Amino acid sequence: MEQPAALIVSDDPEFARAITSRWQLERTVPTFTLMTSDIRLGFDPESLHLAIVGRVRGPALSPVLEALAAVGNRVVFLSENTTTLQTVRDRWPNIITLRQQENWLDTLVLVGSEALYRAHAEARAQHAEKLGSLLEHEATLGRYMLEMRHSLNNMLTATLGNSELLLLEPGSLSAPARAQIETIRNMALRIHEILRRFSSLEKELSVEAWPERKQQSGQRAAAGI
Repeated sequence: MEQPAALIVSDDPEFARAITSRWQLERTVPTFTLMTSDIRLGFDPESLHLAIVGRVRGPALSPVLEALAAVGNRVVFLSENTTTLQTVRDRWPNIITLRQQENWLDTLVLVGSEALYRAHAEARAQHAEKLGSLLEHEATLGRYMLEMRHSLNNMLTATLGNSELLLLEPGSLSAPARAQIETIRNMALRIHEILRRFSSLEKELSVEAWPERKQQSGQRAAAGI
């Protein structure tokens, strides 16, 4: 994840100013975007790592929180009113609620930093999952190539053998036909070279993996498996 991005939604400029000023004291400071409840929330949840909502006009609170609900547990709502806090908890249980009382800024930074850390961990986990899926697909392709290698070699041997036999009879072929057969032979030779390199690469990888396989075998023997 790149530099974390935080959205502050409030109709009170002092609320946003207090948060950004306090966060400047921390080692990691997110990039803040400030919005009022009158601004349409056209944002991408994937690019938003934290949303902070507070001091929003009463009628606008529900639409704002509803729009942010997709962000899940990375939304923090602050209010001085305990009844409002309970209402938000009941309607949007995934939104974090904090009472705006003494030392609320310190509490917000602590909770917000934890939410950003979780967002970073989730992004890394998703990246690792995608990478693992890609590697699995590539491994499947590699196994298929290994299984088909001998069949391809047999087909190439037949193609090369027959093309060479035809080219040994110069008078039996027209010039265009001879040129076409030479092309078939040359392409078959190139494919043969690719397969030869594939076999060489397989041996290299097997040699590199041997110490690890030997260690795993030793571990299983020691464990009595």
